[in-house]
Amino acid sequence: MTSRFPHKKMLPFFKRLEALPKPAWIALSGFLTILIGFIRYLTGPDLALSLFFLFPIFAATWFAGCWAGVLMSFISALSWLAADILLLTPFKQPYLPILNETFRLIVFLIVTFMLTGFRRALNRQKDLAMTDYLTGVANRRAFIEFASIELSRARRYEYPLSVVSLDLDNFKYVNDHFGHSAGDRLLQIVADTLKRNTRVIDLTARLGGDEFMLLLTRTGHHDARGIVEKLRHEILDVMRNNHWPVTVSIGVVTFTVVPDNVDVLMQKADALMYAAKADGKNQIKLDGALPHGEPAEVS
Repeated sequence: MTSRFPHKKMLPFFKRLEALPKPAWIALSGFLTILIGFIRYLTGPDLALSLFFLFPIFAATWFAGCWAGVLMSFISALSWLAADILLLTPFKQPYLPILNETFRLIVFLIVTFMLTGFRRALNRQKDLAMTDYLTGVANRRAFIEFASIELSRARRYEYPLSVVSLDLDNFKYVNDHFGHSAGDRLLQIVADTLKRNTRVIDLTARLGGDEFMLLLTRTGHHDARGIVEKLRHEILDVMRNNHWPVTVSIGVVTFTVVPDNVDVLMQKADALMYAAKADGKNQIKLDGALPHGEPAEVS
């Protein structure tokens, strides 16, 4: 059956385009600019090709940045000027070709700066849509998207990854007795603690309320255990220093064979976290640390 949203099929194609390195886009755009100028020379002055110069300018600006768009704007104007000079087209005044190309350059630069502003606004909107407004870490949507990409990489390169589900115990007590501002500050401190004690390639996300989730890339069971034990101690220290009666329950699952989808990954980590809460809270449950697949417990 034909998809009702055929545009979605184009998303992988655009992602591959964005994955190309900036030098490649600059080289391609420069080649197209010179090619259009050469075609302008071959076709003569009767055919106007100004509009076609916008395509390499657009590509350079969108995929390589504002400075690349400015560079293509200058190359486009010079390419057109060179074609005019080589054509030996008679002009009433010798300065007219330079004046014409100056006007074209101004138009090209205006398009470049407008496109740059639009791209920045679009990126900001995308960042806001993928970021938790309170803590500044990734939100659920961002976690699912990043985890989907990481699952594909782990499957392709056959490396392990670990997922950590973390929930704060007695968080409601802080909101009820210290106020919601204290609860917000607590969540911000926890998010900052998680980010400071994980690597740049890892992902910290707040899924909602007082629940966080970590994706530890290229991390086996032993390393994951060391990381979460350190995180738990760091969080407990913060709680004691602020006189907050809050502890943390953590579930950790390591995948050497990655699951088919992100839901399985999250559900297994959540199940271990809820098992930790059911067994008395303030502990860590790890998968596969004991015989017969029984989850391990770290108090």
